[in-house]
Amino acid sequence: MLTYIFLIIATLLIVKPTVNALFLSELGIESLPFAFLLVAVTAIFSSYFYSRSVQKFALNKIIESTLIASIILLIGLGILLKFQILNVWILYFFYVWVAIYAVLSASQFWVLANLVYNVREAKRLFGFIGSGAIMGGIFGGYLASLLAPIIGVEYLVFIAAFLLALCIPLLRKIWQNRVEKLNIFKQKKRTLEKSEHPFHLLKKSKHLTYLAGIVAISVLVAKLVEYLYSDFASSTISDADDLTSFFAFWFSTFNLISLVIQLFLTHRIVGVWGVGFSLLLLPLGVLISSILFLFIPELAIVIIIKAVDGTLKQSINKSAIELLALPLPFELKNKTKSFIDVVVDSLATGIAGCVLIFVVKGLELNTSYITGIVIVLLGIWIYFVYKVRAQYFKTFRTNLELITDDGDTRKKRTNSKSSVVKGMKTVFESGSESQILFMLKKLQEINDIRFEKEVQQLLHHPSNLVKTAAIQNMYFLNSTSVVTEVSMLLNSDYDDLVIATLDYLLLHSSKNNTHIFDIYLDHTNANISEAALYCLAKESRNNFTLKKAYHLENRIQQKITDYQNFPEDRSALILILRTIGTSDIKTFYPFLLEQFSHSDAFVVNEAIAASGVSMHSAALPKLLPILDNKKYRAATMMALINFGPSLLPYLQSTIKDRKETHAYFKHIPAVMAKFNPKEASKALFNLIEDKDLNIRLAVIRALNQLKEKSPKLKMNQHKVVSMIFDECKLYHKTLAAMHSQIIISYRNRKKTKELISSEEREARSKLLDLLERRLDNGLERIFKLLGLKYTQKDVEVAYTGLMSEKQEAQANAIEFLDSMLTGDLKRSLLPIIENTVLDVTSEDVIQKIQHKIPTEFECFQLLLNANDAKIKMSVLDLITQQKDPRYLPLVEDFILHNSESKLITMAQNAKKVLKAKA
Repeated sequence: MLTYIFLIIATLLIVKPTVNALFLSELGIESLPFAFLLVAVTAIFSSYFYSRSVQKFALNKIIESTLIASIILLIGLGILLKFQILNVWILYFFYVWVAIYAVLSASQFWVLANLVYNVREAKRLFGFIGSGAIMGGIFGGYLASLLAPIIGVEYLVFIAAFLLALCIPLLRKIWQNRVEKLNIFKQKKRTLEKSEHPFHLLKKSKHLTYLAGIVAISVLVAKLVEYLYSDFASSTISDADDLTSFFAFWFSTFNLISLVIQLFLTHRIVGVWGVGFSLLLLPLGVLISSILFLFIPELAIVIIIKAVDGTLKQSINKSAIELLALPLPFELKNKTKSFIDVVVDSLATGIAGCVLIFVVKGLELNTSYITGIVIVLLGIWIYFVYKVRAQYFKTFRTNLELITDDGDTRKKRTNSKSSVVKGMKTVFESGSESQILFMLKKLQEINDIRFEKEVQQLLHHPSNLVKTAAIQNMYFLNSTSVVTEVSMLLNSDYDDLVIATLDYLLLHSSKNNTHIFDIYLDHTNANISEAALYCLAKESRNNFTLKKAYHLENRIQQKITDYQNFPEDRSALILILRTIGTSDIKTFYPFLLEQFSHSDAFVVNEAIAASGVSMHSAALPKLLPILDNKKYRAATMMALINFGPSLLPYLQSTIKDRKETHAYFKHIPAVMAKFNPKEASKALFNLIEDKDLNIRLAVIRALNQLKEKSPKLKMNQHKVVSMIFDECKLYHKTLAAMHSQIIISYRNRKKTKELISSEEREARSKLLDLLERRLDNGLERIFKLLGLKYTQKDVEVAYTGLMSEKQEAQANAIEFLDSMLTGDLKRSLLPIIENTVLDVTSEDVIQKIQHKIPTEFECFQLLLNANDAKIKMSVLDLITQQKDPRYLPLVEDFILHNSESKLITMAQNAKKVLKAKA
């Protein structure tokens, strides 16, 4: 992966200065603003079509197609240069292509990297892999600088095409060795899901809005500086080869200086002076050098401006921006990062083009005015820095308040004006367990070595949870080894701490980690040897050589045998289950699934969690039925969610293609609602007309959860309205059936036990209870559907008012709904809504309601044709208890048209009783 990104960026740093130099030499600086504008428009449109392509085609095919297209374009450019066939449109095309390639190639690489590595591997390796990009930039730039004057730009382009061609076999090797071995659930799990549009997320957060504002202003300033830099360079150096060499040399030099600053200065500056000062360095540096340019308008000063922008942006400013995003939730940062990096960047580029076209060129202003515009923008930039700094402290304080139990402590922190870095260190030194754990979780997102000392001190904290989190942070910090101190923690009885300690020791085991396994796999302490086995399974999940070298399969089998000989050892069983879950060895999945029926609830939960980690499809038929068990439902949902959004088609087909309805089906929609809102809503809408009313209600509830989570989510309004009308009809039928049973119940009150048996009375009472519950559920479905059409909060308020026991609240709810509903919906719904405030079990009320009351035969016929299994069973029970032969044709017809075993058994029994009385 490091070689791959090295070649990608090296190619970019060869091609970019070449194309920039050709563009400026042939078209002049006055064409650059139009190029900026064209890049912005193309980037926004191409990102739309690219995102559509990603949904339809495999990632490796898209990346390979991009590489092949880029190689063909580079060879084409080389041929055009060789034969000196260049015109305006060709130069514009290649300038825009290079700009898009710069964004697209890096984006594709990191998407691929997220697919290749799991979260644990990514945090450990991405820093190292990222260094390949810096080295590629330095190599490519200096190579172009040296060769351009000697061989000419046309041959330089061919070299770039050759370097890019080397990426194709690398990509195929990476895909074959790492990605193809992942099952569909693992592949999808490591791919970023689509969610609520990032623009809406930005609007909701002041913190993110200011952050996006800083990025936009910085890009705008950078483009104006680039224009100034390009103008002075092209007017000073007229030859295209020499200009290419000039650009390439300084691109690489800026990369090299940036690397030195990043390695030796960034952590010291950001650590000592904090986020606010670090964010100000870049705009202040550009401001000072821009003011200097007003007095000395020379190329050397422009190079200084460009150097300040190019070096600080990729070092101190980048680290400060990462720290600035620290208080935000990790998922929120992930969802908005690409939008800020691509769309905000492109829009700012387009604005820069417009400023140069309509202000500078339109008013025929000279270059000093561009510097003036830059200075004004820098003032806005500095304002944003101060605003975001205040918001940064506010967000962090809010986070701390949420986990602080002591009100006085919270108040003290709220008034503190110290830097967040200092505040984090204070929490590590004297905070509560919950505060320390919160900060360690945040630290794990940025891997900042400035906190190394404080994290090391936490190894002596009395809490095992804190010690475990501290070790995990040290693992990802890649900090100086403290192996001796850490090794002492292996003697802990807390399994997670032992595992974290072994993970750390494996990382700091010089060049070869095998001696760690040699020492600990056969350790006399069972806890250590079992934890070592788990770590081996984790390390060798994608490393078949390591798996084979230590006979992982045999070792797991031996542990299972040992446990079977001593089944009281619950701790050993739990580690075996975790090991199987992470090992990716299918042989042991039957043993894992057997533990779903273990007598110990804790073991069952661990087995469920391990099956989720395995993401193996064989676990799904066993996992889903457990949803009906309240004791294990939360663990089962988490395990299913771990499979990722690719599970949605399986869940949908489980309900849609069923032959029989099971109790756990009604819990499946709640699982579906936990995935990407757009994909989940599409799958749920395919189930919204399910015949089973309990499943239908669960689906509608799940859709409401999705709308609550993503208010901008588009729903199929036509289907929603159609469903509301269907529910209204069903409500009226249920109400009519209930009234029929109430009337018969009233008539039977005075009849003797000889005429009406207690069993019949009890059966009718049960049916009435079910019908009343069905009415309540029907009303909930109607209002939940209304929540999908109208503003959800408004509908919830109306429903709560309607369900209130206070008459005033009920009246206000009806008035509110009367003003909200329109047309046919109002005509269909208002009578139902008005009926809900009445006591429908009252004989007087029944007489006032104007609708036809069915006979008992018609009532039974209606209910047996309905889609509620419980009501059908209740009706069949009542028919059996009545022993009236006139219902025999009804029962026989029911047997003929139904297939569910439980219902058929009850109907056969009813038929037998009725025939005996005939």
